[in-house]
Amino acid sequence: MSDFENIVVDRLGTDGRVGRITLNRPEKMNALSQELMHEFNEALHDMEADSEIRVIIVKGEGRTFSAGYDLTPSGGGADAVVRRHKQVDDKKRRLMMGIRTGMQQITDIHMYFWNMAKITIAQVHGYAVAGGCELAMMADLVVASDDAQLGHPGLRGLGTSRTGVIWPLVIGMRKAKELYYTGENVTGKEAEEMGMINYSWPLDELDSRTLSFADRIATMSADHLAILKVNMNRFYENMGIYSSVRSSTDLDAMGQFTEFSYQYQDQMRENGLKAALQWRDGPYKETDDYKK
Repeated sequence: MSDFENIVVDRLGTDGRVGRITLNRPEKMNALSQELMHEFNEALHDMEADSEIRVIIVKGEGRTFSAGYDLTPSGGGADAVVRRHKQVDDKKRRLMMGIRTGMQQITDIHMYFWNMAKITIAQVHGYAVAGGCELAMMADLVVASDDAQLGHPGLRGLGTSRTGVIWPLVIGMRKAKELYYTGENVTGKEAEEMGMINYSWPLDELDSRTLSFADRIATMSADHLAILKVNMNRFYENMGIYSSVRSSTDLDAMGQFTEFSYQYQDQMRENGLKAALQWRDGPYKETDDYKK
């Protein structure tokens, strides 16, 4: 396999039949930069071509799975993951189709992760939020620590969630809409209870239990597991997952041009990221008394 700067790949389990990809930008809470996403895509292709690997675990190094897309590149926002497309006209006005093109290219990586001929498991601890949650949701199976935080706060004025749009397929309509309309996080324990993930375990048991889970699934050969996966995925795809995710990506691009999104962008430009997040998330703090 290739050498990478932003991820680590290794083999473990019985006879090395479990592959593992570790997102390795702990100093950035494993923020999903363009470079990390393309290395991730390459590693997936390497592992798909290896018939000895039957199951792939994806996890994060350090204190979290992933805090989302990297907001630091010039241009900011989730669309900054792809920066080589012209985003403005000669008057410096942002162009929606440039943003859409960049987003669709990252969606292509997500959809390959969804449909590759290996069983995949996202192992979540700390935060899997925004783009980190989107990435985890595209795995076949998801496990998390009890106290992990999963959600998409980027729904608050940054557009919509692209691959998080599969929530209606894995949790009930009422909860899916609530999470969309509030941008709230749920804990790993809550995510298991609502069917968003498969299992939640104590943090100190997460590594060992995830490996045991993966190794058990990896009992059958890679080609047989691939057939089972294709069979399962076709049912969900026939419900419209491809068209829904593509449409959601288009709406995500359009969401950059709403009144609330422009207010957030103004805060970011004038006061910086920390102040912008406070402006965005502050009104939601201490307003959840309806849950008690």
